[in-house]
Amino acid sequence: FKMSKLVFNQKLEFEYQRVTQLSKRVQRVIAPNPSPFTFYGTGTYIIGEDKVAIIDPGPENEEHIQALLRAVQGRQVTHLLVTHTHLDHSPATAILQEKTGAPTYGFGPHGSGQKLTSVAGEQVEEGADLLFDPDHCLKDGDIVEGEGWTIEGVYTPGHTSNHMCFALKEDNSLFCGDHIMAWSTTIVSPPDGDMSSYMQSLYKVQERSESVLWPTH
Repeated sequence: FKMSKLVFNQKLEFEYQRVTQLSKRVQRVIAPNPSPFTFYGTGTYIIGEDKVAIIDPGPENEEHIQALLRAVQGRQVTHLLVTHTHLDHSPATAILQEKTGAPTYGFGPHGSGQKLTSVAGEQVEEGADLLFDPDHCLKDGDIVEGEGWTIEGVYTPGHTSNHMCFALKEDNSLFCGDHIMAWSTTIVSPPDGDMSSYMQSLYKVQERSESVLWPTH
């Protein structure tokens, strides 16, 4: 058995705090939180035109939050969607909800896909946002609709047990969070991460019809 060599794309042209237009319905703002786990930083997506959804608001970083608020100035934020509950993806959601009043969507709180183990009463999990609890818990195949856009929740456990991708029907694209990335393989870290679930989720996405995948990093 011979494994093919993985080829990663590590080229990305962008500026922090600037909006990049990716399609008629999709924009991206990248947070200034680069690291070996986040590449250049967390890519937050804005979906729609006048009434918009924000996918993965990102870390609790004031520069990034202010950049997002400037990006949506004059528009109405109607939905806040979170792929999963790591500290580089979901903490800014609470601040944006306070500023915009938009409801939050996701699979569920951290560990909601399984029970996490505890040692001496302490959670065995690093980098988790244990405060995020969505207003609307989505199941696989659930549809979220906004003005000019339709999103399908695609449950993809593995990186975390509550990881969910979001398929934008009008663009035939998939916002895949940390499930699939272009610059590196993802991290699958127990107790909440599970390699068996992750592999099954990869096959699930492979069988779908989306032509473009937009990762958070």
